[in-house]
Amino acid sequence: MVLGELVKLRSLEPSEAEALWRWNHDPDVMRWMHDGYGQSLAQVKKTLEEHPRNTYSDVLYGIEVLADGQLIGLVRLRDTEPELGIAELDVYLGEKEYWGRGYATDAMRTICRYGFQKMRLHKITLTVATENHAAHHIYRKVGFIEEGRLRETLRRDGKWHDMFTMGLLEGELRG
Repeated sequence: MVLGELVKLRSLEPSEAEALWRWNHDPDVMRWMHDGYGQSLAQVKKTLEEHPRNTYSDVLYGIEVLADGQLIGLVRLRDTEPELGIAELDVYLGEKEYWGRGYATDAMRTICRYGFQKMRLHKITLTVATENHAAHHIYRKVGFIEEGRLRETLRRDGKWHDMFTMGLLEGELRG
């Protein structure tokens, strides 16, 4: 468990599969995400049951609101190699009533602090659709810097969209 100001990052339980399934089938939540192919609730539950414990190369946490204990999203540091000290970050909030209230920002700061302090990372990277202005704002707010542009990487509504690749070095985290 990792504590932030507004959220707690914690391991997921198989009993929480329904929330993940619901989020992954919500077009608003998945709007700018690589969503792959839909899974049944049974498949999501099986994935959670079989997910190996967190390791240096793959850390997956649920985002829980400290005030009410509500699970509202996921955060993950993945593809981490100790020789490089770099991890890829994935994050999303599935409970829309918590959007725009500081929870995503706190989750970002908390997982980045964990990555730099506990995992001794040097850099955390992510990609974000150029049109995902809310997420882009949060990433810049915590210190991420645009490092490049991946052209026509995400297809939505019959149109190809570009993605920014962004990075945060240890010592650059704001807040």
